[in-house]
Amino acid sequence: MSNQLSMNVSSNGKTVVALTKQLSIAWEETKHYWHDPKSEEFEKRFLSELIQTVDRAAPVFDDLEKVLNRVRIDCE
Repeated sequence: MSNQLSMNVSSNGKTVVALTKQLSIAWEETKHYWHDPKSEEFEKRFLSELIQTVDRAAPVFDDLEKVLNRVRIDCE
């Protein structure tokens, strides 16, 4: 069970990173059609912070997986 949790943490982290990248690409395409002060506000208020947060969190998923693996090994 712990090994499954570890794999889920890692795969979920990768999924979050991949989906955030897809969102960023979609946003870049959207900016071709929506380019007014509200779109700039939306990008600054929501997207920029989200992308930065995911970038900072990505290595934490890997670290958490390592910790969970160590706990699993220690508990066996």
